Amino acid sequence: MGEDKQNGWDQYSKLVLKELEVLGASVTALREEINGLRESITEMKGNSTHTLNAIAEMKQWKEKLDEVASPTQLSELFIEVESLKIFKTKAVTVFVVVQFAITTLIALSKYF
Repeated sequence: MGEDKQNGWDQYSKLVLKELEVLGASVTALREEINGLRESITEMKGNSTHTLNAIAEMKQWKEKLDEVASPTQLSELFIEVESLKIFKTKAVTVFVVVQFAITTLIALSKYF
């Protein structure tokens, strides 16, 4: 009977050792995964710092632009430029018509 207990204990200890090896491998895999997650978090923190710096630079650029002209002033300027373009088109058209009329009058005066 002592040998039966010894064989039972022998098999049980092998089973326990095998389970411990499996658990050890799982713990090692978890450690590697945690290290990968730490690296990802570090990279994300670096990217967020870069993003925050870019946002700060954009805010500074906007403030400098606002010192030059506000959005309202730029809108008014756009409207004024459009009205000047229309005026230019009208002025050139009137000039061409007057030029044509003068040329026609000169030609007619030589003919008569």
